[in-house]
Amino acid sequence: MNPSPSPSARGPWVQVPLRLRAWVRASELALVLLAAVTGCLGGLAVAGMSGATQILREVLYRLPSGQRLSGLTALPSGGLMGLSFLAPALGGAVLGLLLLASTRGRGRGRRGVVDPIEANALHGGRMSLRGSFDVAAQNVVSNGSGASVGLEAGYTQIAAGLASRLGIAFEMRRSDLRTLVGCGSAAAIAAAFGSPLTGAFYAFELIIGTYTIATLAPVVVAALCGSLVARALAPQPALVDVGALALARNGPVGAEDTLPCLVLGLACAGFAVLLMRGVTLVEQGFRASRLPAPVRPVLGGLCVGGLALMTTPQILSAGHGALHLHLAPEAAMGLLALAGLIAAKAVASAVSIGSGFRGGLFFASLFLGALVGRLFAGLAPLVWPGFDSFGLAPVGYAVIGMSAFAAAIVGGPLTMTFLALEMTGSFPVTALVLASVIASSLTVRKTFGYSFATWRFHLRGESIRSAHDVGWMRNLTVGRMMRKDIRPVPLDTPMATFLRAHPLGSPSRVVAIDEQGRYAGIILVPDAHARAVEQGDGPAQLADTVRHADAFLLADMSVKQAAKAFDEAESEALAVLDGADSRRVIGLLTESHTLKRYSDELDRQRRAMLGEAA
Repeated sequence: MNPSPSPSARGPWVQVPLRLRAWVRASELALVLLAAVTGCLGGLAVAGMSGATQILREVLYRLPSGQRLSGLTALPSGGLMGLSFLAPALGGAVLGLLLLASTRGRGRGRRGVVDPIEANALHGGRMSLRGSFDVAAQNVVSNGSGASVGLEAGYTQIAAGLASRLGIAFEMRRSDLRTLVGCGSAAAIAAAFGSPLTGAFYAFELIIGTYTIATLAPVVVAALCGSLVARALAPQPALVDVGALALARNGPVGAEDTLPCLVLGLACAGFAVLLMRGVTLVEQGFRASRLPAPVRPVLGGLCVGGLALMTTPQILSAGHGALHLHLAPEAAMGLLALAGLIAAKAVASAVSIGSGFRGGLFFASLFLGALVGRLFAGLAPLVWPGFDSFGLAPVGYAVIGMSAFAAAIVGGPLTMTFLALEMTGSFPVTALVLASVIASSLTVRKTFGYSFATWRFHLRGESIRSAHDVGWMRNLTVGRMMRKDIRPVPLDTPMATFLRAHPLGSPSRVVAIDEQGRYAGIILVPDAHARAVEQGDGPAQLADTVRHADAFLLADMSVKQAAKAFDEAESEALAVLDGADSRRVIGLLTESHTLKRYSDELDRQRRAMLGEAA
């Protein structure tokens, strides 16, 4: 039985003419032009989703036009029949219906929608467009109803899904399709933050998995187009511009300011790991409750709404409005209140994602990092003698903390460094940001080993840790590499008959089967002849020469698993069976052929990465 096709493996809904497809496959300029189209589509998608969520928030909470939900000081009394704190639960109910509809549409036994990282790592850039639209709609409902999730996951999903479908229509090569998916993600992040460099390096670090000259032009063009389109359509920037804010106290910052920034980076890394663990624990708790999956967001929404009612609306939605407040120089909040807000926002994010709301921790990590930076700037003078001699102002530490915390959660140190640069326009502060994100990223990598996205892959049983293309390795299976033209020999064949049929110089390995036709081992022809000579006139048995009766391969094993099996068996060839129980022989694979195919594929991937593929 053949496995079900991967997302988008069913072929494009539109296929462009052959001549145009050939031109796109042969021309680097064509890829850049497609990247520009992808960037414009990504900018349109971001503007549309952002506008839809704002309308939804204004309807549910009766907000004035353009007012950010998380920028409120108290929940409005006029929204949702005077019970605004129920809005997240209402959104959870709608989300549950959407989940039921999307699950019914996919049918049982089909795997869920893959995101751009998983698509590029395992599926060669192939994504489901319908599934991407489902994710985007669920993300709009989640964020628009006030759940503490960001829109960046939906932005990148829909933009990358459009890019993938566009590439499939042109029947692009695997490497080019992966690049185009990165272009869609770059356009989405660039449009969301108004930061082309941030979007480009988001694609390089997180979606494509590497930076090469071949991918530079299309990714940067897509990021620029996405940013320009969103800027032309959106009435206000998505992220506060702190370029004009005072990041230093009295004079310019210097190299001595690196030390507190390193300490802040380590603190952000520790808190980020706790947050990722917390999301997992909450998710496990909801699963243990045995509530149906569509009902869990309702309960999660009640918890988030009640928490906002007891604390502050700043914990709701992504946190854009609240970030504006806390990056302002005049922002003043007591240390206990600041610590309470950090805890409340972390709990709200963990409950939102753990209960099933669609979204990610991208913007939540920026907001939490800014709060941690503010808290650090307030606490450090109390325990660090001479801390006031450092040059950074509290807003500067907020920017440092924002970048370091997001680098720990999202996993893109250069992405967050360029975000800080494009926000502040300050190269000295950006240098401090780079030191902090390196400390944060390295700490998370050595102590935890995952970003939030790859951590969730790990929980699902996937071994991928980045978007680096390993799907080709899984596609290079034993079934594709094995020889099928083999003739097994019954184990009860007389030795003389076997020797006449397989003289010295003939193929040196023969697969043996028992009387039920099940795999019994491998016979080396030279061993059989030597055994017959040793026995002389005695009754030599073919069974005495059988090797590796318990060592075999299965058709769905990857090349990596096959190589490991050869090492463990210490054999140069192994039989391929259709199953460990049936033990029916379907082929033979040699170690030398396996290594050759692996080496050839590695070389092809290297050439594709460098843009040398024909």
